[in-house]
Amino acid sequence: MKLLTYFPILTWGRDYNRATLSHDLVAALIVTIMLIPQSLAYALLAGLPAEAGLYASIGPIILYAIFGTSRTLAVGPVAVVSLMTAAALSNIVEQGSMGYATAALSLAALSGLILLGMGIFRLGFVANFLSHPVIAGFITASGILIAAGQIKHILGIDAQGHNLAELTISLVTHLSQINWTTAIIGIFATGFLFWVRKGLMPVLKRCGLSAGFAGIVVKTGPVAVVVVTTLAVWLFDLTGRGVKIVGDVPQSLPPLTLPSFSPDLVGQLLFPAFMISIIGFVESISVAQTLAAKKRQRIDPDQELIGLGAANVCASLSGGFPVTGGFSRSVVNFDAGAETPAAGAFTAMGLAIAAVALTPLIYFLPKATLAATIIVAVVSLVDLSILKRSWSYSKADFAAVLTTILITLGIGVEAGVSAGVGLSILLHLYKTSKPHIAEVGLVAGTEHFRNILRHDVQTNPAVVTLRMDESLYFANARFLEDQIHNRVASDPAIRHVILQCSAINEIDLSALESLEMINARLAEVDIKLHLSEVKGPVMDRLQRQDFLSHMTGQVFLSQYDAFCALATAGTSCAEA
Repeated sequence: MKLLTYFPILTWGRDYNRATLSHDLVAALIVTIMLIPQSLAYALLAGLPAEAGLYASIGPIILYAIFGTSRTLAVGPVAVVSLMTAAALSNIVEQGSMGYATAALSLAALSGLILLGMGIFRLGFVANFLSHPVIAGFITASGILIAAGQIKHILGIDAQGHNLAELTISLVTHLSQINWTTAIIGIFATGFLFWVRKGLMPVLKRCGLSAGFAGIVVKTGPVAVVVVTTLAVWLFDLTGRGVKIVGDVPQSLPPLTLPSFSPDLVGQLLFPAFMISIIGFVESISVAQTLAAKKRQRIDPDQELIGLGAANVCASLSGGFPVTGGFSRSVVNFDAGAETPAAGAFTAMGLAIAAVALTPLIYFLPKATLAATIIVAVVSLVDLSILKRSWSYSKADFAAVLTTILITLGIGVEAGVSAGVGLSILLHLYKTSKPHIAEVGLVAGTEHFRNILRHDVQTNPAVVTLRMDESLYFANARFLEDQIHNRVASDPAIRHVILQCSAINEIDLSALESLEMINARLAEVDIKLHLSEVKGPVMDRLQRQDFLSHMTGQVFLSQYDAFCALATAGTSCAEA
């Protein structure tokens, strides 16, 4: 069973048959066609040679097929991780140098080792500290930055910048240098790809094609624009008019490469590698769980960490850069009928054939076309509606989203994701340090207790019941002390305080000491402290200490029992 846990391939491989093989082969063919231009484009985004995108899409997919638990997740370069790679490396080494490529290998290796370590020690929960609003804000800002950064390739000008302000100023400054031939290619490619995404499907359906086949044709749109623009550059010798092209791409399988682990480089890359690991894992697990739910399959988050870690280590040893599970390619893989991770392995074979046999055909591929591919791909990442939704639902979440977006756009990717992590943790601590504490009373004719401010309930002047809607720990223990003190100080008739523990999942040592202090202070003014509806694991811990023996009141199985016992004073519970 342990072997099956760490090698999921042994589970699905046992039931592999000819029908499954045919489904996987079809899916692999479709995804391969889609991935060739996409991989080249994301290498450009990361600041690396085009072939690095192909290399990062071959070995990592195979390793994930062995160790990953998702049947349809497609692993490889993705937009956000590619942007984070470029942001991390550009501060350390010069783009285009050998040192840059080596640093990319080291970044992939560190990211892989971090993910492997988290998986082995079952630390997948760490990713939960990134709240969804913060992730949505970061990805939205990253999408805007990515699109803005590709405009220079669309227009054929030289512009630089690590944030939106720098990029905008640089673009405006260099507008006089627009290469109009490049601009025509870039604008045509961008417009065509947008039309393919939005307008081609209805046309194909009107022509009588099925929705499934029409969807496949739409997904291969980037290949069509690659072919057309490459032929145009070659036939009309547009390189002589200043159109920048991909150029020579080695005809070879991924080479064996070794990352550098020099102390200085590791020190500079360790934090970016950790951030890439967390963001990549969150993006990947979200896609994997969404697709798995449609087929009622199970995803093991900790094993996913191992699968992604192995994929990134493989990328570092085969000329690649950091990778993760991609949304668009995984959805295509799913829709194309992939049944098992073997579809990913077949995709890797197809890309390997392309790397060996087809790379001469992309010599004249204009970089403007790759930039158009990136822009169209990342537009779907931009979701400004999260601002409206968070504003109407939670002002704290809105502040977190807006801050993450502004810092990412205004300072840069690393600052943005760091702010996102910090804000997620701070928001969690803030919310749990001041939890909702309701004074409750009995709903007439029932055994239910509800907030006295929201419902018409029965109470007793001598008994106060407080329900704390949060686990009790060091950050909120003093808050509970203050709430109880303020309540009893304002009402001399109180003789019993019941802490309803139905929502308390844990009481840590600091909180236990606070309960002891509350018990002692209430005893000084002749008020007894009682507990009700204490959960089993919480009671187990309390019984290991002497708090219960010193507590002035009792522990009741239910809140109704507590109210009846303390509030009746010789009358019936209903009359109380």
